[in-house]
Amino acid sequence: MPADVLARSTWQPACPVKASDLRYLTMSFWGFDGRAHTGEMLVNARGAAGITKVFGQLFAARFPLEEMRVTAPAELTAPPTGDGNATSAFVCRPARGQTTWSAHASGLAVDVNPFCNPYTQGDLVLPELASAYVDRARERPGMVQAGDATVRAFAAIGWSWGGTWTSPKDRMHFTATGH
Repeated sequence: MPADVLARSTWQPACPVKASDLRYLTMSFWGFDGRAHTGEMLVNARGAAGITKVFGQLFAARFPLEEMRVTAPAELTAPPTGDGNATSAFVCRPARGQTTWSAHASGLAVDVNPFCNPYTQGDLVLPELASAYVDRARERPGMVQAGDATVRAFAAIGWSWGGTWTSPKDRMHFTATGH
């Protein structure tokens, strides 16, 4: 793990995963601009090989990602109104609306194109500006849909999709822990 990457991440000693148990990945992805890019991600060592395989399959399927980067500490306190669409994994934070750790805090969850695949619970839509993406009938680039290449690739490594949950419905979220 490069020290500079850890320093610009949300990792801190209180996190439920040791820094030595995280892996820094750089992976190719197709951007919304139709060009190949290189992104970065921090993940739990237990999931690194599987995540690398998933994103290799998404690259082969030309599934577009807007960006892929390590989450910065300032993003933890940013309001959820923005149009951020960064695909990421490790974020040392509690689960939304809870005091227990999120699976992201252990590096065992990935959010894919959060703006295109919003979290919903009742009338709540996060990110708030992503309400146009709640209607899944109008398919657009970067959207994850039931049975698509993204869902199949994560299922092949034993990860589940939050888009199958009833409430909340977390369309961006893939997890090794079921949470």
